[in-house]
Amino acid sequence: MTSAAPDNSRNRADALPKSWNPSEVEADLYEGWVAAGYFGADATSGKPAYSIVLPPPNVTGTLHMGHALDHTLMDTLTRRKRMQGYEVLWLPGMDHAGIATQTVVEKQLAADGKTKEDFGRELFLEKVWDWKRESGGAIQWQMRALGDGVDWSRDRFTMDEGLSRAVRTIFKRMYDAGLIYRAERLVNWSPVLKTGISDLEVDYKDVEGELVSLRYGSLDDNEPHVVVATTRVETMLGDTAVAVHPDDPRYAAMIGSTVYHPITGTQIPVIADDYVDPEFGTGAVKITPAHDPNDFEMGLRHNLPMPTIMDEGGRITGTGTEFDGMDRFEARVKVRERLESEGRVIAEKRPYTHSVGHSERSGEPIEPRLSMQWWVKVESLAKAAGDAVRDGDVKIHPASQEPRWFDWVDNMHDWCISRQLWWGHRIPIWYGPEGEIVCLGPDDEAPEGWVQDPDVLDTWFSSGLWPFSTMGWPEATPELAKFYPTSVLVTGYDILFFWVARMMMFGMFVSDDPALTVGKGGQKQVPFEDVFLHGLIRDQYGKKMSKSRGNGIDPLDWINSYGADALRFTLARGAQPGGDLSVGEPHALASRSFVTKLFNATKFALMNGARSGELPPRETLTDTDRWIVDRLDEVRAEVDAAFDAYEFGKACEALYHFAWDELCDWYLELSKVQFAESDARAESTAVVLGTVLDAVLRLLHPVIPFVTETLWKALTGGESVVVAPWPAASGIATDTVAAQRVADTQRLITEIRRFRGDQGLADKQKVKAILVGLDEAGLGAFAGSVANLARLTEPGDDFATTAEVQVRLSGATVTVQLDTSGAIDLDAERRRLEKDLAAAQKDLDTTTAKLGNEAFLAKAPQQVVDKITGRRDVATAEVARIGARLAELSGK
Repeated sequence: MTSAAPDNSRNRADALPKSWNPSEVEADLYEGWVAAGYFGADATSGKPAYSIVLPPPNVTGTLHMGHALDHTLMDTLTRRKRMQGYEVLWLPGMDHAGIATQTVVEKQLAADGKTKEDFGRELFLEKVWDWKRESGGAIQWQMRALGDGVDWSRDRFTMDEGLSRAVRTIFKRMYDAGLIYRAERLVNWSPVLKTGISDLEVDYKDVEGELVSLRYGSLDDNEPHVVVATTRVETMLGDTAVAVHPDDPRYAAMIGSTVYHPITGTQIPVIADDYVDPEFGTGAVKITPAHDPNDFEMGLRHNLPMPTIMDEGGRITGTGTEFDGMDRFEARVKVRERLESEGRVIAEKRPYTHSVGHSERSGEPIEPRLSMQWWVKVESLAKAAGDAVRDGDVKIHPASQEPRWFDWVDNMHDWCISRQLWWGHRIPIWYGPEGEIVCLGPDDEAPEGWVQDPDVLDTWFSSGLWPFSTMGWPEATPELAKFYPTSVLVTGYDILFFWVARMMMFGMFVSDDPALTVGKGGQKQVPFEDVFLHGLIRDQYGKKMSKSRGNGIDPLDWINSYGADALRFTLARGAQPGGDLSVGEPHALASRSFVTKLFNATKFALMNGARSGELPPRETLTDTDRWIVDRLDEVRAEVDAAFDAYEFGKACEALYHFAWDELCDWYLELSKVQFAESDARAESTAVVLGTVLDAVLRLLHPVIPFVTETLWKALTGGESVVVAPWPAASGIATDTVAAQRVADTQRLITEIRRFRGDQGLADKQKVKAILVGLDEAGLGAFAGSVANLARLTEPGDDFATTAEVQVRLSGATVTVQLDTSGAIDLDAERRRLEKDLAAAQKDLDTTTAKLGNEAFLAKAPQQVVDKITGRRDVATAEVARIGARLAELSGK
């Protein structure tokens, strides 16, 4: 082979390791990027801005597959924009995670037999801060392992001084505007944590309970009475009514009367309400307004008393009965036993499976509980969040998620923002000695002797300010002027309502704040321009990953086993707007193989002198060269369009198939002939190959940054692909004639290879052949490539045609005459075919027998029958094919 490889190309090839071992290079590459300042954002830059704020993971957390997906997609977007010439800010940070963090520290204290009350609020908070400094934020070094190109100099924490100032500022503004108020309402209550919790912190599980039918009123069938069914017998201690449907004739005479409460001895009213389903159970329901959300709403409508019968720990209290002091589950049994003894359980208890909310953090069933809490009045805020999408100021990707968005924001209930915790942003409300109430901003001083509200704010309150609080709001900062509004929010569709809605509400509330509108013509600002919603990660069988199923995957395990690039490519390749993605070991292995393929291809190219540079004049290029350059142009455009539409999977598929199928499997192989032709052709081919590889590595860099950095630097000698320019369009029209000739050549080679396989020829076995019609098909220049890739050799004087293949191409039909004599071990081939025939016949017999079994057909689902029918048809064809080949060999 003739090569015009300059010495530095071979030197760079030798500098590459023998094989790609990511664990040996990834950490050093990442730290080198950080040290070089590639990820730093300059708020004074004249470049166009592109910004993303990282959804802040909990300080107690570790990197799970959901994080890995989020981070991979955000890193892909920001790396590409950086290469496109934008000033990029990807701002990292952590959430203080009120309940989760306090629980961790309380468990540590419990191990020493202590409680937070033993230390008091101030000392306990010091211990939490100590834990945060020493143990919190493990996810940060995991982000480094994944390759996150964040600006670490701007790392934020939801409890740092600047964010605390933002929280107190917006709380006071909303309080003064009448949007924050205090009221007694029903909340999700955790008896273990002794605090209200958000809907997001409630896991619903199917629980096997008991449905008990109870009799209220007289035990005399001739006297007024009513029967209700319940799974929560203990809550009857707080019943203040029995409800029926107003049109139910069975109870028409009782509406407006009262019935005897069998334990409290009081008379409670029978009310009529459309909410009651007359078809369910007896058509009558007990009403416990302080311990059931539906009952609470009914209690408001009918002005019912709302006694709370459980304390903060879930114990019965204030009923004046023998059940006071009992745990709610103990009381459930004891109340039922007493009612049974009095003959008021009128039917046997029966199992009843129902969905019960459990605390995500502490695991116990939550208790709907009436509690005095702080609330945000959401009506106007939610409308503004909805209008921002309706008016096109914020675009949701995919648009198919918009109806869910509107359904949520148009029907939102007021938001409970107070939590009965010590760790978190303390509510900036002070109470005076005479019951006075004042809300203080960050620069206000509390009057002497006044006491601050003990509760803290829901974590979602501070994280809802994340897009602008992290850039210095309420101050007017260069960062806000440059990078706000942020360009895109990347998150899973499952928290569209919780986090995204809150950021939108807060963002619209301050949308005309001067700190946000300075330099922007005074126009109102949204918190982000695009919202990209990806799906959930499932295992390779489509099942949701969970601890209980044991099918979760630790992304760090994959990084250790396959490399960060393989993990990232697997996730990005499966990511589409709004769609779930399934991943498993086969996907990771395929991604690792792709990375290895790129490495080996680039090393081969370097060994043959490949280098990036200005392409030779187009008229001097071969058809093969023009084809691969034009295909690169087409793929670049396809990739750009896909990334712009957040179709990560489509972009990755295009790059995968171009790099593997066209560049490596075809152009590299076709280039071998060109390298051997002449010094001039080898020189030209080296530049074409190197330039195409250069562009491919840059296009792939945002998704697989580590291997592309190593290969690109070796190929180009450049500083870093991180700051290399994104490939631009060539502006040259596609050579359709060259593309057709290459396509014809590929088809010809593929058909010859297929024939060789059918004949049982070994892959490396060369066969004498004559190609007829090659020039007529316009493929005369490809004769050497066809011979090389199809393993054909010169015919020689003793050539005798033993087989013939005709391939119809776009320009003409090419006939391939082959002399296979001596190329095939007939006895070995017969043995192989007989073995294959036996296996195919067995499969045919098995499937035919099943399809002939009437009993089986009567029970089997249609899809199973269709699958077996397909197997039978394949087996039938295989038996016929192998039999024909054996018959052919019998004559030789």
